[in-house]
Amino acid sequence: MTDSSNTWPVMSVAEAHAKLTGPGAPFEIEEKVIRGVPTKTWKNAPPTLRDVFINGQRFKDREFLVYEDDRATFDSFGRATLKLAHQLLADGVKKGDRVAVIMRNLPEWPVAFWAGQLVGAIVTPLNAWWTGPELEYGLADSGTKVALVDDERLDRIAEFLDKLPDLEKVYVARHAGADLPARTQRLEDVIGRVNDWGALPELALPDVPLAPEDDATILYTSGTTGRPKGALGTHRNMTSNIGAGGISAARNFLRAGQPLPEMDATKLPQRVSLLVVPMFHATGLSATVGPSMNAGGKLVLMRRWDAEPAMRLIEREKVNATGGVPTIAWQLIEHPARAKYDLSSLVTVSYGGAPSAPELVRRIAETFPGSQPGNGWGMTETTATFTSHLGKDYENRPDSAGPAAPVGEMHVRDPADGETILPAGAVGELWVKGPQVVKLYWNKPEATAETFRDGWLRTGDLARIDEEGFLFIIDRAKDMLIRGGENIYCVEVENVLYDHPDVMDAALVGIPHKTLGEEPGAVVHLKPGGTADEAELRQWVRERLAAFKVPVKVAFWPETLPRNANGKILKTELKKVFATEAEDA
Repeated sequence: MTDSSNTWPVMSVAEAHAKLTGPGAPFEIEEKVIRGVPTKTWKNAPPTLRDVFINGQRFKDREFLVYEDDRATFDSFGRATLKLAHQLLADGVKKGDRVAVIMRNLPEWPVAFWAGQLVGAIVTPLNAWWTGPELEYGLADSGTKVALVDDERLDRIAEFLDKLPDLEKVYVARHAGADLPARTQRLEDVIGRVNDWGALPELALPDVPLAPEDDATILYTSGTTGRPKGALGTHRNMTSNIGAGGISAARNFLRAGQPLPEMDATKLPQRVSLLVVPMFHATGLSATVGPSMNAGGKLVLMRRWDAEPAMRLIEREKVNATGGVPTIAWQLIEHPARAKYDLSSLVTVSYGGAPSAPELVRRIAETFPGSQPGNGWGMTETTATFTSHLGKDYENRPDSAGPAAPVGEMHVRDPADGETILPAGAVGELWVKGPQVVKLYWNKPEATAETFRDGWLRTGDLARIDEEGFLFIIDRAKDMLIRGGENIYCVEVENVLYDHPDVMDAALVGIPHKTLGEEPGAVVHLKPGGTADEAELRQWVRERLAAFKVPVKVAFWPETLPRNANGKILKTELKKVFATEAEDA
């Protein structure tokens, strides 16, 4: 598609990628055999997460982390990380042991994560929004040996510690209480408080061999069985996002006929990002924290998202980039206090993880004239970014998720057989391949066999790819909702509803929401004599699952829920209940 007002683009996506990825180019590609499968990889990407840490230490005097009154430079962050790494070695953590990180976005989070990486552990970030039983499952399933948590998460898991024989030690950050459970120690006893990290001794890197295909992370994602699945990722999986993010911006320059900017991060002004996506998400960790560390960027953290405090931070810290989910962009645009703040430093407002209206692209360009809207598509199983969409490309195709990074391959296949590759423009199931795709599901061989095949990942998304390689997500083949970037697998909530003694039949469907994309709504049929009302059923779910999974509405169906000939509930019919309510309102 060409913008006739300025003859944009001057070259195709394929031509731009060819210039950027050839021999000697900044994003040069080479082929590696990974687990027996020839795979395109970034030749110049950091080989491991240890190399990302080392690259960050080039910027010793720059600020790296800002949280409320806490500030850490790259040097002080490095000192705290190495101090904790040596403590983990003293605790007996060996290569391949699982080390869990369960915190909100705090400066201690990346310290805990990289300390685990430097000793060769498989670091397992768990969803900080999970309930105690959900966290117990993650710790038990992964076989975590050492956990690093904040005080809120300690409160949630304390009653389960005796049921976790593999868990030998828990370090807790920012714990204000006097007493701690057995096997628990304050993290501050090891690394001190954030503003004192600079006084820690400068220690050597642990002598642990690391390679690109070594296991690095387990990131949990729910599945259609309702049980979370741990996606086992390698160092190469994690570092591939560094190339994927950079090439999207570079491609835009070439397609606009402009020269490439300086690519050496040591010669560029520091990029400041307001990180409001949780670090336990692949997006927050792999697509934001890792690339920021590698290039000497600064991360500004918030305790929780709130639009006006965020605008104050953008003005105070001269934030260049923010986003994560469409909710954030909408709230910045529509907040009545926006004119009070200088937001001119913003150059990127990007998001993914939830459906977004094409109108949002136009509104970002209007509201923040100096910024570029951006989005992308990825999954936990692709370690975040697989496609990316930015600037003019996005403005011209606002309903697309963009083209794949050139190391990635995409097919749309016939869902009936999972083999037949469909032509451009046809709708089918999206399959992807690349160095971002994780190895397998931890301890789940059947789910692994169903989802991964010869380097390809069966995504479960229905999509089409146009002639130029731009991806359009049509629907999700898997029964899943995305509320503001959080995956909600319907069967998990439905199973909880079925456990209620009054519920005969239950289904979860998406209710469209302007900023969150969609919210969960439940439709239930009660057993004869059942008296449960909406408030009781919502509270029932709230006591058993994380808050974002609780239905915002519960509708009651007078008979057994409608099904097709195969017995599958016709959710398209059930969605009409909430659509009718919206029209009446």
